[in-house]
Amino acid sequence: MRAKWKSLAQTAVLSGMGLLLTTGTTMAQVDPKTSEVHVYAGYLFGDDLTDGPVSGQTPQLDDDLVLGLRYAYNFTSAWGFEASLGYNPNTVTELAGPDVDMDLWLVDLNAVWRFRQSKKLTPYLTFGLGYAKADLDRPLTGTVDGQNVTIEDDGGTTANVGVGLAYSLTDSVVLRGDLRYRYIGSLVDTHDDSLNSPEATFGVGWRF
Repeated sequence: MRAKWKSLAQTAVLSGMGLLLTTGTTMAQVDPKTSEVHVYAGYLFGDDLTDGPVSGQTPQLDDDLVLGLRYAYNFTSAWGFEASLGYNPNTVTELAGPDVDMDLWLVDLNAVWRFRQSKKLTPYLTFGLGYAKADLDRPLTGTVDGQNVTIEDDGGTTANVGVGLAYSLTDSVVLRGDLRYRYIGSLVDTHDDSLNSPEATFGVGWRF
């Protein structure tokens, strides 16, 4: 299933690029009171999951694919609101035993501020809050300070801030790239640690 998700994401991005290459070249700025729907794929970079070693090693959220959907509403040409749902089919590494698969779901509510708009390119800043929910295939087990422990999956609040660049191919078709810093409060229920997880994504959107 994990390999299938990755293959589908790659196919979607390549198909989207092929479609965009066949579109016209009419350009347009962002109009007030418009909506946008985006699909995206990219990478989420991991960090320590726990606040210290478990059986001599500190479990890590790996670097892996992220993909998802975004909906945006543009109040003005400069300001917009955005809701997004992301999926990260990840793995916990640096364990005493085998790696453990962990699916991560991300929900974000962001403000978007566009500046220095032109007919083709629109740079922007984005910032917001959300929630992350982890789903481990099995609990993490080991010893902490000589005591046996069982660590289950959990969720935590998130915050993100980033920069991006949107390119309008037509009045309705948009290419978009994002670089974000993401903070996640915790993803496990005991011995948890906050995560600092940069994220890089590329998306295709439709404005209406």
